[in-house]
This record gives sequence, structure tokens and C-alpha cells, in this order.
Amino acid sequence: MKGCGSIMGFDNGILLAPMGPDVAGPELVAAVANAGGLGLLASPLNNYELTVKAIRETRMLTDKPFGAGVLLHFDNTESIRAIYDEKLACMQVYWGDFPKHMVNEAHEHGVKIMHQIGSLKDAEKAIAAGVDCIIVQGMEAGGHVIGQVSLMALLPRIVDLVKDKDIAVVAAGSIADARGYVAALSLGANGICMGTRFLASKESYVHDYYKQQILNYTEADTDLTDLYLRSIWRAPHRCLNTPFHQQWRDAPNSVQDNEDQPIIGHSIIHEQERALRRFTGYVANPTTRGELDKMVMYAGQGVGLVKEILPAGEIVRELVEGAEAIIKGLADKYLSKPRSSSAP
Repeated sequence: MKGCGSIMGFDNGILLAPMGPDVAGPELVAAVANAGGLGLLASPLNNYELTVKAIRETRMLTDKPFGAGVLLHFDNTESIRAIYDEKLACMQVYWGDFPKHMVNEAHEHGVKIMHQIGSLKDAEKAIAAGVDCIIVQGMEAGGHVIGQVSLMALLPRIVDLVKDKDIAVVAAGSIADARGYVAALSLGANGICMGTRFLASKESYVHDYYKQQILNYTEADTDLTDLYLRSIWRAPHRCLNTPFHQQWRDAPNSVQDNEDQPIIGHSIIHEQERALRRFTGYVANPTTRGELDKMVMYAGQGVGLVKEILPAGEIVRELVEGAEAIIKGLADKYLSKPRSSSAP
């Protein structure tokens, strides 16, 4: 599906965020890729075999190129090796440095690098490293949020910084429909990266309860917190301000998802059975059983724009066709038409 904002050889500029631990799985990635977008797999944490398995399962569902995301805060050497060996089209890196020698290594394997950042300083590092794409994340975004600046303020700053360099710029944070897509393009972005909107898709690997909750909340109902997953990674993240979260949002720093907390459920994540303690950072997937209302539900401030659960391909199509219609409508409305010359 060709569309406005095409980047890096993909038909359109719509990216699927690599939501973890397994939300952005083979089915969702393939659906986005088949619609002409760029699907990014959530790479299993530092596991060569499981990363290869996820890649190959995705290839069984699409013959289109796709990529994978890697969280740099943790050692992901084995997952990165799998991505290189499988020769994916691109790799998104996030929450850490990925210097020039590492970018060069990726390029030697034919893998393009997309670095997600949340500040001008980090964008400068990414440019110096020679990345192929910078994903600009505003603080409105759902999930883990690396910056403290809104997308509207940060995006044009990064666009100006990139200037005429051969680096694509992608916008991320609270974009959930064609209007947000066009707004990002007008600020100089080449494309958009979405998580929350794709959560509410038929192919996303999350529990139906979570999907339904996405439809029930608005932009006023999210919270930026560090309450979940404190035991291994204390980092800010945006989630739905559910009744459970409201009850615990001001919990002291000593409260974390350790053995002091009760088990509230169980999930199978990357083929392993996991007991989920209160304040776990793992979201409910289709295998989860337990107290779903007490589990974290990540979402960005664009959640109020999500009205229904749709196939991912239809979401991409509506974005592309909607953006083209908006751009045409704006041109018709604001660009003066040449006056017809009248005969003397």
C-alpha cells in the first residue's frame, strides 16, 4: 500500500513500535508489513534462539521486509547477533548509546539502524554515529518514556538538526489517527511510530481485557510513573490510570515487584511460564490468568483517539488514505487557485 511519508524503502511511513515483551509478535509485525508499513518485532531479551524463532515465524506470514527492536539498557548481545544473522532490514535501538563502530557493524550485515531518542543531546549522538533513522519520542508516548519534552516541541528541533543529512526522522508519541500523521509530516517528520493504536488491533498479542480497557480511557487518564518493574529497571513509563494504579501511584520507592509482593497471575512469555507479582512490568497477554485489573496497562496520551479494535492492515490503510485526504483538503482550502484569464 503506497502512501505519503514513505521511508527507507518501505511503502509508507507508518511504523509499529516494538512493544514488549511479546506484544509486537509475528502476527502483528507481519500484518503491518503486509500493509506496507514497517513492523518491528519485540526481541526476546538476549536470547539468540528465541529471536531467530520469532523472526522466522514472521517470515512465514509475510514476504515483506521488517525489523526488530532492542533495548540497550540490558545486555542484548545474543539478540543482536540473531538479527544480524537473519539479515533483517533494520533494527531499532533504544535507551542507551549505540556508537559509530556498532552502527558500522550493523551496516556490514546489511541492517539499517533506527535510534529512538528523547532529547536533542541524544539526537546529536545518533547523528554522529551515522544512524539511518532517528525516532523522536515525545513524553506523551506510552510505555517507557526516555525524554521530558513534548513531541510538538522536540520534533522540529530534531528535524532542524538533521537538515539535509540522509537520515529519516520519525515521530512517536500520542499519534493515533491520520490527523496526527499529517501533523507529524507538517513538522518535518518522514513517518510516524505507533504503539497504543496498534495495541487495539486484532493481531496484537495482548489479552482482550487489556484491549477493551484501551477503548475506555482518554488522554486525561494516563499517568507517567516508575511504579512497575522497579526490581530490575527503574525507569519512567506511561500507563492507564486504572483504579488499581490510582490506589498505588504514590507508593514509596521501597515498594517494588519483589518477593514481598503477592502473586497476582501467571503468563507464558517466550515459551516460559512466569508468576506475575504485584507491580510486575509485564502486561497481560492471551495466556495470562489472574487478577488482570491489577496489572500494568501501558498507553500513551493518544489513547482517547482509539475507538475500536481493528485489523492492523486496516489501521494502516485508514492512516494512509486519511492523511492523503487531509493533505488534499488543506491544499484545496488554503492554496490559492490560479485565476482564469478573462477575454479582453
